[in-house]
Amino acid sequence: MKDKKYYVTMTDKFMSGWGYANGKINKLVIECDSYDEALIVSANAKDRNEMKYVNIVNEKPYYNKNRYFTNYHKKPEYKNWFRTDRPFKRERLEAI
Repeated sequence: MKDKKYYVTMTDKFMSGWGYANGKINKLVIECDSYDEALIVSANAKDRNEMKYVNIVNEKPYYNKNRYFTNYHKKPEYKNWFRTDRPFKRERLEAI
Protein backbone atom coordinates (compact mmCIF):
# COMPACT_ATOMS: atom_id res chain seq x y z
CA MET A 1 0.00 0.00 0.00
CA LYS A 2 2.68 2.42 -0.99
CA ASP A 3 0.20 4.94 -2.39
CA LYS A 4 -1.97 5.01 0.75
CA LYS A 5 -2.74 8.60 1.74
CA TYR A 6 -3.64 9.98 5.13
CA TYR A 7 -5.32 13.27 5.89
CA VAL A 8 -4.97 15.50 8.91
CA THR A 9 -8.15 17.47 9.47
CA MET A 10 -8.64 20.42 11.80
CA THR A 11 -10.88 23.38 12.47
CA ASP A 12 -9.20 26.78 12.22
CA LYS A 13 -10.86 28.89 14.94
CA PHE A 14 -9.17 32.11 13.76
CA MET A 15 -10.29 31.88 10.12
CA SER A 16 -13.81 30.61 10.89
CA GLY A 17 -16.75 32.95 10.53
CA TRP A 18 -15.28 35.68 8.30
CA GLY A 19 -13.68 36.26 4.89
CA TYR A 20 -14.23 33.29 2.59
CA ALA A 21 -15.57 31.39 5.61
CA ASN A 22 -18.14 34.07 6.47
CA GLY A 23 -20.86 32.34 8.45
CA LYS A 24 -19.07 28.98 8.16
CA ILE A 25 -16.54 26.81 9.95
CA ASN A 26 -13.10 26.87 8.33
CA LYS A 27 -11.66 23.37 7.93
CA LEU A 28 -8.06 22.70 6.96
CA VAL A 29 -7.16 19.31 5.46
CA ILE A 30 -3.52 18.38 4.80
CA GLU A 31 -2.72 15.32 2.69
CA CYS A 32 0.15 13.11 3.91
CA ASP A 33 2.03 10.30 2.16
CA SER A 34 2.29 8.11 5.27
CA TYR A 35 0.90 7.68 8.76
CA ASP A 36 4.23 8.87 10.17
CA GLU A 37 3.88 12.13 8.22
CA ALA A 38 0.33 12.47 9.47
CA LEU A 39 1.55 12.12 13.06
CA ILE A 40 4.06 14.95 12.49
CA VAL A 41 1.45 17.22 10.89
CA SER A 42 -1.00 16.41 13.68
CA ALA A 43 1.54 17.27 16.38
CA ASN A 44 2.33 20.57 14.64
CA ALA A 45 -1.39 21.37 14.33
CA LYS A 46 -1.89 20.73 18.04
CA ASP A 47 0.91 23.21 18.78
CA ARG A 48 -1.16 26.00 17.21
CA ASN A 49 -3.71 27.66 19.48
CA GLU A 50 -6.12 28.41 16.63
CA MET A 51 -6.45 24.76 15.57
CA LYS A 52 -8.93 22.46 17.27
CA TYR A 53 -10.51 19.07 16.55
CA VAL A 54 -7.29 17.71 15.00
CA ASN A 55 -7.79 14.23 13.52
CA ILE A 56 -6.03 11.75 11.25
CA VAL A 57 -8.20 9.89 8.73
CA ASN A 58 -7.35 7.44 5.95
CA GLU A 59 -9.90 8.63 3.39
CA LYS A 60 -10.16 12.09 1.88
CA PRO A 61 -12.81 13.91 3.91
CA TYR A 62 -15.56 15.99 2.40
CA TYR A 63 -17.62 18.54 4.28
CA ASN A 64 -20.99 20.11 3.59
CA LYS A 65 -20.21 23.31 1.67
CA ASN A 66 -23.18 25.07 3.25
CA ARG A 67 -21.66 24.72 6.72
CA TYR A 68 -17.90 24.48 6.09
CA PHE A 69 -15.29 26.33 4.06
CA THR A 70 -12.66 23.65 3.41
CA ASN A 71 -9.04 24.15 2.35
CA TYR A 72 -7.22 21.09 0.97
CA HIS A 73 -3.42 21.24 0.87
CA LYS A 74 -0.48 18.99 0.04
CA LYS A 75 3.08 18.84 1.34
CA PRO A 76 4.68 21.19 -1.24
CA GLU A 77 2.29 23.98 -0.22
CA TYR A 78 2.61 23.44 3.56
CA LYS A 79 6.23 22.32 4.07
CA ASN A 80 6.52 23.77 7.59
CA TRP A 81 3.72 21.54 8.79
CA PHE A 82 5.90 18.48 7.98
CA ARG A 83 8.93 19.64 9.98
CA THR A 84 9.93 17.43 12.89
CA ASP A 85 11.43 20.27 14.96
CA ARG A 86 7.92 21.46 15.94
CA PRO A 87 8.12 24.94 14.35
CA PHE A 88 4.81 26.07 15.87
CA LYS A 89 5.55 25.02 19.45
CA ARG A 90 4.57 27.89 21.74
CA GLU A 91 7.82 27.99 23.76
CA ARG A 92 9.80 28.20 20.53
CA LEU A 93 7.75 31.13 19.21
CA GLU A 94 8.00 33.04 22.50
CA ALA A 95 11.81 32.78 22.36
CA ILE A 96 12.01 34.41 18.92
